[in-house]
Amino acid sequence: MTIRPASDRSLLISFGDEITPEAQQQVSQLTHGLDGLRGILNLHPAFTTVLVDFDPRLRSHAEIEALVRERAAQVGERAAVPARLVTIPVCYGGAAGPDLADVARHAGVEPDRVVELHAAAEYRVAFVGFATCFPYLGGLPPQLATPRLAAPRKHVPAGSVAIGGNQAGIYPLASPGGWRLIGHTPRNLFDPAKEPPALLRMGDRVRFVPITEARF
Repeated sequence: MTIRPASDRSLLISFGDEITPEAQQQVSQLTHGLDGLRGILNLHPAFTTVLVDFDPRLRSHAEIEALVRERAAQVGERAAVPARLVTIPVCYGGAAGPDLADVARHAGVEPDRVVELHAAAEYRVAFVGFATCFPYLGGLPPQLATPRLAAPRKHVPAGSVAIGGNQAGIYPLASPGGWRLIGHTPRNLFDPAKEPPALLRMGDRVRFVPITEARF
């Protein structure tokens, strides 16, 4: 673990440069360990890092670093946050997944094989970011890794299931986006009336289940 200042009111904690399940577990446990502590304003977990924003009127860089090291040392003493298994139904291809054929061509397989590979994998929510409740999913089969669009779309519908490089994701809200759209889910990933409002949280396991257009 390395710690360095990121600004006059933030620290960046890194668990290495390689994206591994171990690094993601450390990120998850440290994030939960720091959540809600006095003086910490925001936590921004990523694949191998946690950015800690703090109130410099309440704590100094040195105090936050000491707190991070204390909490990190306690990781082995705390039970890991239970990982839920969340099933996401997906209507693949057609208007719901306009980039499915492009992903298939890039992978050198038929579109049906893309669906099989995508739905056969189990994913883990590495972190949630970019837009409200957007889950970054690790576990995409390497064969399906596809570059993002050269020019992002101005509008991606909420519920779009996508591939961006070697990652999978789901757009919880309508927004611009450059990931390859291969399907759409009717499940609502963000509901401000619920507590918590996000369907998925860091550490969850995710499985995709193909559904027909009629059911969709």
